[in-house]
Amino acid sequence: MYREGVSEPRALLEGAFRAAVAAVDPDVAIRPHLPDPPSGRIVIVGAGKAAASMAAACEAHYAELGTALTGVVVTRYGHGAPTKSVRVLEASHPVPDAAGVAATDEILGAVAAAGRDDHVVVLLSGGGSALLCAPAEGVTLEAKRSVTDALLRSGATIDDMNVVRRHLSRSKGGRLARLAAPAPLTALVISDVVGDDLATIASGPTVPDPTTFADALDVLDAYGIADEAVRRVLRDGADGGREETPKPGDPLLEHCRTILVATNETALAAAAEHLRRGGYVPHTLSATIVGEARDVGALLGSVSERVWRLGEPFSAPCALLSGGETTVQVRGSGRGGRNGEAALGFALSLPAEAPVWALFADTDGIDGTEENAGAFVTPMLLRTLDRRSARAALRANDAYGVFADAGHLLLTGPTRTNVNDLRIVLVSEGSRVRGGAA
Repeated sequence: MYREGVSEPRALLEGAFRAAVAAVDPDVAIRPHLPDPPSGRIVIVGAGKAAASMAAACEAHYAELGTALTGVVVTRYGHGAPTKSVRVLEASHPVPDAAGVAATDEILGAVAAAGRDDHVVVLLSGGGSALLCAPAEGVTLEAKRSVTDALLRSGATIDDMNVVRRHLSRSKGGRLARLAAPAPLTALVISDVVGDDLATIASGPTVPDPTTFADALDVLDAYGIADEAVRRVLRDGADGGREETPKPGDPLLEHCRTILVATNETALAAAAEHLRRGGYVPHTLSATIVGEARDVGALLGSVSERVWRLGEPFSAPCALLSGGETTVQVRGSGRGGRNGEAALGFALSLPAEAPVWALFADTDGIDGTEENAGAFVTPMLLRTLDRRSARAALRANDAYGVFADAGHLLLTGPTRTNVNDLRIVLVSEGSRVRGGAA
């Protein structure tokens, strides 16, 4: 469909990504859900990669109404935004640091100080679990860092990680909301969790927690994590020596409401519309894809090849979209996040002649710990890829280097929002062959 050297598919992919991010921009997402001004103050607190931009949107809204406002939020280093009345603090993600602990103490103090005539507005987004870091009694910051790092390296799902986090914290699992009583509380949530479970997003600081200390111990067992200091705290809780997180039906949470304002599906719908206008028929496969990143990429490559070779289950030209959050089991010491690994797994699954373009990217603008949002796969890359070296890079968790050398990184900087990953594949019309996909 496109001649060699024509850049329309890659530009279309980047445009679709930017349209998706714009659809979940905090200023668009939260304004319709902000509570009416109370007789007292609006007290804004929050945590996550979008916390600063969410706070700025709140400020702008209440400034128009002349409402008294105060507050503090914590976001990832480099993800700040200018505000006037709300303090924006920055801390480490995904492994917590002392700045996160200090910021969380300040947030908890602001919530506890809210009066009956105030209204607490809690702003939550992806990254909130690591940033809202208030270790429980008997848990050191180093212990939390150690167990978080071990869970990340084990390939643990975000759901399992957050079961542990909720039970090692003074803020998570509904504890922050319980602290606000009797002030009414509204939490506005941008979801970075597959399935949009409110108890999992930022480890659910404003909703009841259905899990227990015993469940947290089971997670450590499942991933072979033997941190004895953490296990001692969790065993104490499982034996009744510590107060559990608030459970469904807790009367101290009756003053709270938690609203989901933006999701991966929101972003996918905007990307699909952009692609439709660009001449591709979009097909959204799923917003809830999980699994090992390289395997997800390879599976998507197989589907794409079947579309190209057989015209099944869709006819080319078309766009295949999916979302969710994959995981990476770290075995090597290379550079690269889950989207880079998925993109490389995708490229290695396809033959050199495939008329396929793709973008694998994280909506927060940062794939893992690198500066790129994700990576492109193009026909040029497929033709020139040294597959032996690429497989070695994948084994070393070094997908970043492959795409950096090819000039195929997507660089956006922090988007200050986060609804997980987007994977977009453009399949052009190409020669068909008999038989199944290779």
